[in-house]
Amino acid sequence: MSTMLEYKGYFGSIAYSEEDEAFHGRLEFIRDLATYEGTDAKGLKAAFQEAVDDYLALCEAENRTPDLPLKGSFNVRPGRELHRRAMIYAKRQGLNLNSVVRDALRQYLDQHDRVA
Repeated sequence: MSTMLEYKGYFGSIAYSEEDEAFHGRLEFIRDLATYEGTDAKGLKAAFQEAVDDYLALCEAENRTPDLPLKGSFNVRPGRELHRRAMIYAKRQGLNLNSVVRDALRQYLDQHDRVA
């Protein structure tokens, strides 16, 4: 079972509320809040797609750029010792720290994440 929906480059969560007997979710990886709900899987998917379309239309109507999910950069706080080791490794290899972190992340995900 997938725990994320994807449409037009946007991602949405999937959760079930037993109390409401409904599925709900929100657009993930953006600063703005956009939510949706449905009573079944097809309804949730349609509501998610409508939420994305509504979000994009609202941004256009307000003449502002919509948030782009997963823009390609994020901050990492590995702690002092790991930061030191990575920086020394990068320097010895003639690389920059960004390259070392990107390559390490790619290698880790290639070994552990078969979903991407």
